[in-house]
Amino acid sequence: SYYLKESRGSRRWLLFLEGGWYCFNRENCDTRFDTMRRLMSSKQWPVTRVGTGILSSQPEENPHWWNANMVFIPYCSSDVWSGASSKSEKSEYAFMGALIIQEVIKELVGKGLSTAKVLLLAGSSAGGTGVLLNVDRVAEQLEEMGYQGIQVRGLADSGWFLDNKQYRRTDCIDTITCAPTEAIKRGIRYWNGIVPERCKLQFKEGEEWNCFFGYKIYPTLRCPVFIVQWLFDEAQLTVDNVHLTGQPVQEGQWLYIQNLGRELRNTLKDVTASFAPACLSHEIITRNHWTDIQVKGTSLPRALHCWDRSLHESNKNGKTPLKGCPIHLIDSCPWPHCNPSCPTIRDQFTGQEMNVIQFLMHMGFDVQKMAQQQGLEPSKLLGMLSSGN
Repeated sequence: SYYLKESRGSRRWLLFLEGGWYCFNRENCDTRFDTMRRLMSSKQWPVTRVGTGILSSQPEENPHWWNANMVFIPYCSSDVWSGASSKSEKSEYAFMGALIIQEVIKELVGKGLSTAKVLLLAGSSAGGTGVLLNVDRVAEQLEEMGYQGIQVRGLADSGWFLDNKQYRRTDCIDTITCAPTEAIKRGIRYWNGIVPERCKLQFKEGEEWNCFFGYKIYPTLRCPVFIVQWLFDEAQLTVDNVHLTGQPVQEGQWLYIQNLGRELRNTLKDVTASFAPACLSHEIITRNHWTDIQVKGTSLPRALHCWDRSLHESNKNGKTPLKGCPIHLIDSCPWPHCNPSCPTIRDQFTGQEMNVIQFLMHMGFDVQKMAQQQGLEPSKLLGMLSSGN
């Protein structure tokens, strides 16, 4: 099933893949079915939905895409949009994420997609990873149907995960405790998941799980893709067993968190179009505050607009990036929320808003020690933190 908001005057189409983790064996899929039914079945879906963030049709909330044809595809396949198998003898469940996307495309062709100039396949969280796994397949599908003129692009939000070592190793019991690689290895077998051919060829048979990790699949993609990723992504920290529960963070955790930011920044250095703020958060493009976050003075809608323009220009004459219109935006400050435009943090117990300094204190951040390490006066360091330098 999907939701559609037509905009007949526009030849731009935005298809959004919803996120919501995954399940990878009978037990945790049963639990998911009992506790998160809307992610497993369309039975209780509302008749209409309101688009927010990049799906909003209000120019204030969505400066560059408000007038596009909007398609929201809810996530009910639990397979990171990778499955291509119907219900079988061995499995009670059908995992058909990749097929759902293809069917929606087939149907939209009859509703005006055939005359599109640009199709932006976007998604958040598992939907963001779904973009990386499906964007080239969508382009091929449209070419095979005879629509070579449509430029297919991807926008992956909060789906660029690292297959790193957990802070504390735990056995793979459920979605939350299972290390990122282990969950995907089990999942891909259970879902009969498919990955793009060009990525598959980079790895040995049985190693297709690698293609679920952004930095490994990205170099194999043909379509242009814009990557949006918080440097300190909450879902990444969850699978890495760093739980920020309101107790002061131990030094080991603090170092682990900073290192995660460094590793993530490293994997993005060769990504042409990216937006990576140093915040602790998860998902952004459908949030109504998505216009507020800035990296080096540029907001995300602005960066996407610059990306649009750069693709338009390069189609004409392969020029250098546009002056004053940056598309590679990665925060360089080293800890969570060192960027003053980060979304507000609330204390998990009191619900009170916290500023950067309160948040760092709350996390057990030792201002004296950190100032000493940076060779600064503590008051100078706090001043820099609150102004976000």
